[in-house]
Amino acid sequence: MSEQPTPADTAPRQQLEPAAADAVRAYAAKTRADADRFAAVLEDIATNGLPAVEDCTPWEELREAHLARLAAERPAVA
Repeated sequence: MSEQPTPADTAPRQQLEPAAADAVRAYAAKTRADADRFAAVLEDIATNGLPAVEDCTPWEELREAHLARLAAERPAVA
Protein backbone atom coordinates (compact mmCIF):
# COMPACT_ATOMS: atom_id res chain seq x y z
CA MET A 1 0.00 0.00 0.00
CA SER A 2 1.09 3.51 -0.67
CA GLU A 3 2.02 5.81 2.16
CA GLN A 4 0.77 8.78 0.15
CA PRO A 5 -2.23 10.47 1.80
CA THR A 6 -5.46 10.21 -0.13
CA PRO A 7 -7.51 13.36 -0.71
CA ALA A 8 -9.82 12.33 2.14
CA ASP A 9 -6.81 12.20 4.50
CA THR A 10 -5.88 15.80 3.78
CA ALA A 11 -9.37 17.24 4.25
CA PRO A 12 -10.13 18.78 7.65
CA ARG A 13 -11.89 16.38 9.97
CA GLN A 14 -15.05 17.11 11.90
CA GLN A 15 -14.34 17.10 15.62
CA LEU A 16 -16.57 15.14 17.98
CA GLU A 17 -18.30 16.61 20.98
CA PRO A 18 -16.35 15.80 24.17
CA ALA A 19 -19.01 13.35 25.39
CA ALA A 20 -19.05 11.55 22.02
CA ALA A 21 -15.25 11.37 21.97
CA ASP A 22 -15.29 9.89 25.49
CA ALA A 23 -17.87 7.31 24.39
CA VAL A 24 -15.74 6.33 21.38
CA ARG A 25 -12.67 5.99 23.61
CA ALA A 26 -14.62 3.85 26.08
CA TYR A 27 -15.85 1.61 23.25
CA ALA A 28 -12.30 1.30 21.92
CA ALA A 29 -11.02 0.35 25.37
CA LYS A 30 -13.74 -2.29 25.82
CA THR A 31 -13.09 -3.71 22.35
CA ARG A 32 -9.35 -3.84 23.06
CA ALA A 33 -9.95 -5.59 26.41
CA ASP A 34 -12.27 -8.13 24.77
CA ALA A 35 -9.70 -8.82 22.05
CA ASP A 36 -6.95 -9.25 24.65
CA ARG A 37 -9.10 -11.70 26.62
CA PHE A 38 -9.90 -13.69 23.45
CA ALA A 39 -6.21 -13.73 22.47
CA ALA A 40 -5.30 -15.01 25.95
CA VAL A 41 -7.76 -17.88 25.61
CA LEU A 42 -6.34 -18.81 22.21
CA GLU A 43 -2.78 -18.66 23.57
CA ASP A 44 -3.79 -20.91 26.48
CA ILE A 45 -5.31 -23.43 24.06
CA ALA A 46 -2.16 -23.32 21.89
CA THR A 47 0.05 -23.88 24.95
CA ASN A 48 -2.03 -26.39 26.92
CA GLY A 49 -4.39 -27.92 24.35
CA LEU A 50 -8.16 -28.04 24.48
CA PRO A 51 -9.87 -28.36 27.88
CA ALA A 52 -11.54 -31.62 28.84
CA VAL A 53 -15.11 -31.98 27.58
CA GLU A 54 -16.31 -32.36 31.19
CA ASP A 55 -14.96 -28.88 31.98
CA CYS A 56 -16.79 -27.20 29.10
CA THR A 57 -20.28 -25.71 28.87
CA PRO A 58 -22.33 -26.94 25.89
CA TRP A 59 -22.90 -24.19 23.33
CA GLU A 60 -26.68 -24.68 23.58
CA GLU A 61 -26.57 -23.65 27.25
CA LEU A 62 -24.43 -20.63 26.42
CA ARG A 63 -26.82 -19.63 23.62
CA GLU A 64 -29.90 -19.94 25.84
CA ALA A 65 -28.27 -17.93 28.62
CA HIS A 66 -27.29 -15.21 26.16
CA LEU A 67 -30.78 -15.10 24.64
CA ALA A 68 -32.27 -14.83 28.13
CA ARG A 69 -29.94 -11.87 28.92
CA LEU A 70 -30.97 -10.16 25.69
CA ALA A 71 -34.65 -10.72 26.41
CA ALA A 72 -34.25 -9.30 29.90
CA GLU A 73 -32.58 -6.15 28.54
CA ARG A 74 -35.31 -5.47 25.99
CA PRO A 75 -38.87 -4.88 27.20
CA ALA A 76 -41.59 -6.86 25.50
CA VAL A 77 -43.66 -5.05 22.90
CA ALA A 78 -47.40 -5.22 23.47
